[in-house]
Amino acid sequence: MEYMQAPATSSQGNILCCTCGIPIPPNPANMCVACLRTQVDISEGIPKQVTVHFCKQCERYLQPPASWVQCALESRELLTLCLKKIKSSMSKVRLIDAGFLWTEPHSKRIKLKLTIQKEVMNGAILQQVFVVEYVIQSQMCDDCHRVEAKDFWKAVVQVRQKTVHKKTFYYLEQLILKHKLHQNALNIKEIHDGIDFYYGSKQHAQKMVDFLQCTVPCRSKTSQRLISHDIHSNTFNYKSTYSMEIVPVCKDNVVCLSPRLAQSLGNMGQVCVCVRVTSTIHLIDPNTLQIAEVDGNTYWRNPFNSLCHPRQLEEFIVMDTDIIRDQKLGAGAGLRSNKHTLAEVWVQKTSELDTSQQYHCRTFLGHLLNIGDLVLGFDFANANINDESLNKMNPHHVPDVVLIKKSYDRSRRVKRRNWKLHEMSRDRDGLDTDDERQYQDFLEDLEEDEALRKNVNIYRDASKIPVESDTDDDGAPCISLMEMLEELSLSDATGGEGADMMTE
Repeated sequence: MEYMQAPATSSQGNILCCTCGIPIPPNPANMCVACLRTQVDISEGIPKQVTVHFCKQCERYLQPPASWVQCALESRELLTLCLKKIKSSMSKVRLIDAGFLWTEPHSKRIKLKLTIQKEVMNGAILQQVFVVEYVIQSQMCDDCHRVEAKDFWKAVVQVRQKTVHKKTFYYLEQLILKHKLHQNALNIKEIHDGIDFYYGSKQHAQKMVDFLQCTVPCRSKTSQRLISHDIHSNTFNYKSTYSMEIVPVCKDNVVCLSPRLAQSLGNMGQVCVCVRVTSTIHLIDPNTLQIAEVDGNTYWRNPFNSLCHPRQLEEFIVMDTDIIRDQKLGAGAGLRSNKHTLAEVWVQKTSELDTSQQYHCRTFLGHLLNIGDLVLGFDFANANINDESLNKMNPHHVPDVVLIKKSYDRSRRVKRRNWKLHEMSRDRDGLDTDDERQYQDFLEDLEEDEALRKNVNIYRDASKIPVESDTDDDGAPCISLMEMLEELSLSDATGGEGADMMTE
């Protein structure tokens, strides 16, 4: 039997530290780690306390030289911003790791734990961990400075509509809230004929102008005013003004079209009723049920005005009604409405019930009216109207009465209404006393017109008992619960049932 010799294993010997004399594995510095750290500090030159500027108004941090960024506590964005503050002093070391240390949120301190490496003494690599403290100091940003100053805006959008009623403005307000275009506005000021939006940049104002041109029929004008001029850098500081004029026609207005425009819209009658104003003006002929849409460009080429405003509408009672089944239209006629029913109606004013005076007319409300119902309409027979197109019409073609909409008990509708709308926070100046009545008219229009409320966020009013049916005893239309949105309430997470969940 022969014995095999195991291969010789080489073992590395230890050396003594040249400073303290303890055995250590050999290294280029011939020193232990403790002695090496006493001789060399690789974090030298890196500041241990740095200042970070924070704007309390907009909650943004200053990123030098002049940009402000939104960062959450202990986020990657805030970590990047803090490391950039000491980047120039870390050019000779290698960053291995970086992380946040917990601090009180109200202490205005941010602590970073950094791990760095550096080659020292004859090629030895030393690693060190240290903490950098960031002190948060308050500083107002340029945007917030402009807000606090009196002359802070760079662009203003002036929206105007020369009408008595503000239905179009109420509808436009809901569209702006739905698309959150009011968030960029520095200030919103309501005046008599419209509303002004002030912006800190021209781009935000241009975005608002583009939105208005897509949602309502309007035309715009732009002007600039020179504020300052630097002749050395050839830079100019302007204030821009955008004037937006909305067509002076609202829902439920009676209009008289010019013969040329009426012919281009399918030979419809000149006297029409505006049933809706969205991106176009929706018109209906009460004699034939013909419908047409007039956009902003067509309107400004062939303008027409409203013949009456809501205050001039009178209340009539339906004495008799007759549905017209087969209505033949002439050659070249346009589209007819499928949502309305043509009928011949005999009505009498509620203020003239003691007389025998009755009026005969055609209406597009045949599907809603019954004998004894109340309806709002405009009395052409006893009205003095100054309109060029109406004065040139054949008097036999001008109706005695144009019925607009069915009338319901307003107090009962307000009591039954279990929904609400949000409103923009704005400065009010020179408001009329009947603004509340006009706002109630707009809410009733939302209940009656399903197509109009598709673009509006309707919220359930928790303070009122919900109604399950879509109609009440008087037949007034309502908004169903399926069309309502639940309003966000933060109290659900901290009070009531939410408090029990958080304590478990």
